Amino acid sequence: MSSFANVSWGVGFPVEGHAQLVALLKAVGAFQLDHWQKINPDSVEDKGINQLVSFVDQESETQLMHGLRAILPNSAFIGEEHNSTAVLGEDPTWIIDPLDGTTNYLHGLPVFSISVALWSDGGLKAGYIYCPVWDYMYVAVAGAGAYKNDKRIGVSSVTEAKNSLLATGFPYYEFSKTPAYLQLLEELMRSTHGLRRMGSAAIDLAFTAEGRFDGFYELGLAPWDVAAGALIVQEAGGTVSDFSGGMDYLFGKTIIASNATLYPYLLDRIEAYFGGK
Repeated sequence: MSSFANVSWGVGFPVEGHAQLVALLKAVGAFQLDHWQKINPDSVEDKGINQLVSFVDQESETQLMHGLRAILPNSAFIGEEHNSTAVLGEDPTWIIDPLDGTTNYLHGLPVFSISVALWSDGGLKAGYIYCPVWDYMYVAVAGAGAYKNDKRIGVSSVTEAKNSLLATGFPYYEFSKTPAYLQLLEELMRSTHGLRRMGSAAIDLAFTAEGRFDGFYELGLAPWDVAAGALIVQEAGGTVSDFSGGMDYLFGKTIIASNATLYPYLLDRIEAYFGGK
């Protein structure tokens, strides 16, 4: 990832900012690991059905915001716990999910991650996803490619659905769309190698970027779930869109990510059940 040292982010990002950001994510990850498997799910603050928050989630976001402000002063934030209803404006904005896969974390499963993206000048400039248990650091800077632990990554070369392994997530709030979702799921189960549900959209996207998954789709997601991963997939040579084939995947609550060859198939099947909605 040393190749990012001279990349201009166009927002006054310091040359040493990349190294500082990597160190920050690893520090927050170490904090999460220190508390992992020690939290009693019964003690979790309830914010509503299927939406859990813990002390670790909140403290991780506090640490991230403090560290990111030090790297890029006067920047704004959008996150699940902070400023979640904000819209992207002219100011450089960090889009953060301090603990993507909270339910996995609370139940002792290793599939959780930290997701940080930087938006500026009308587009995503950088995306970072860190998986603390596995020590996987995924990084992308616009125009500079995608990397995992210093090695360049790329999407898969699978061209046919029958040879593909896909990832998805279960609807959390859009229960009115459950019948269509299950019908699509059944079709894809029959026409692919299979589907996986990891419980962290950021990890789903990171795995798609490095070719572990050949494609990923989900509905009901928020900007902090997908911002970093979407850029990483794109910089890895993949295609990202919403369920209509448009670019409203940050705020439109739907996303498709795949290699360019398999993408038309996924879009066609998703539109068949969701009508592009």
